[in-house]
Amino acid sequence: MTAAPRTRRIHPAWWVAAVTFLALVGAAAFRAVPGVLIEPLQEEFGWSTSTISAAVGLNMALYGLTAPFAAALMERFGTRRVVVSALLVVAVGSGLTVFMTAPWQLVLCWGLLVGLGTGSMAMSLVATITGRWFVARRGLVSGVLTAGGAAGQLVFLPVVAQVSAAHGWRPAALGTTAAALVVIPLVAFFLRDRPSDVDAVPYGGTAADEPPRATGNAARTALAGLALASRTRVFWLLAAGFAICGATTNGLVQPHFIPAAHDHGMPVTTAASLLALVGLFDIAGTIASGWLTDRVEPRLLLLAYYSLRGLSLFLLPPLFGSDLQASMIAFIVFYGLDWVATVPPTLALCRQHFGARAPVVFGWVFASHQVGSAIAAYSAGVVRDVTGTYDAAWYGAALLCLVAAGLSIAIRKGSASVPPSAPDPELAAAEDAVTRG
Repeated sequence: MTAAPRTRRIHPAWWVAAVTFLALVGAAAFRAVPGVLIEPLQEEFGWSTSTISAAVGLNMALYGLTAPFAAALMERFGTRRVVVSALLVVAVGSGLTVFMTAPWQLVLCWGLLVGLGTGSMAMSLVATITGRWFVARRGLVSGVLTAGGAAGQLVFLPVVAQVSAAHGWRPAALGTTAAALVVIPLVAFFLRDRPSDVDAVPYGGTAADEPPRATGNAARTALAGLALASRTRVFWLLAAGFAICGATTNGLVQPHFIPAAHDHGMPVTTAASLLALVGLFDIAGTIASGWLTDRVEPRLLLLAYYSLRGLSLFLLPPLFGSDLQASMIAFIVFYGLDWVATVPPTLALCRQHFGARAPVVFGWVFASHQVGSAIAAYSAGVVRDVTGTYDAAWYGAALLCLVAAGLSIAIRKGSASVPPSAPDPELAAAEDAVTRG
């Protein structure tokens, strides 16, 4: 006879989600540093804004381009191993910055190592956890986890700014190293790869809802996912829209809002506190977006999010000033609510159209997000060096948001779907070709 399963008061999926949330916040700590430390690095080393922005851009590009390969590695070797390794890389990269004396060292530590480490815990981790552990509440959980990664970058800003102002930028960088290291024991002890590892089933589902274990080469799996997705129209619409999402958040606002505000006489600590408020409201906005994604057509949500974001960016330049006005607070509140509210509906569209392959495909969509971030981070620095102001960057980003709104609504409901049980023959052939090399 088979013993009846034990009754659990808290489903293990929620513990896994909680630890994942902490891992995303820990990894995000160092990503809070660039916007605060641009001016201290300029003062100490004499580097231009565009030089520092190049390292920030590489960080953002790798943060995205690593994601699909990280998703494949999680499938092959397990989520826990990948996350622990990624946190160690983040800690090493951020810690080594205190010894740098030349721009190439900034690119190596800040751009390469931290980019690879944080990219291994990017949105592909969210897709993997929600896909394996949840059937019910997927939209809500993806919203909560996304908020942890995004808000973590911004909530750390006041702390980093205060430490940097009082003790210099090196202690601030070491503090973020500590934040990543603290999370490692929690991940190693609590994070499990699959519900079956703890004799459970996905939350709100059955054992049949747990995705099968992957075998084979992780890089080929990632490239096969790209070959599969790139044959569909919906992938390119999602990727283009998400690239604009990255350009108008991580690429432009996160690293350049503080220098732009300082150009108008606002203290760095005040500007950093405003970005921290963005992070706080981002938590509410992204969780609400996840809740809405379980109930509203995702395309319509993306149309609303991008349109309203574009309007707010168009209104931003006149709001800058040495004194903090109510209009700037209103912008911060709204932009925080909209910061990464796009992630839950974008992830839902990936699930609708790519089924069990969604984590890897979403990794490539997220890669486009970070490529857009990298281009915007560098371009905004060049605009500031050439024109002496960020105004052209803000207005250009506003126009791009309107383009993203159009791309999102152009995704036809139910088009280009690839059910896992009955894959499209041409797409399966493309995947098989890559897998065979």
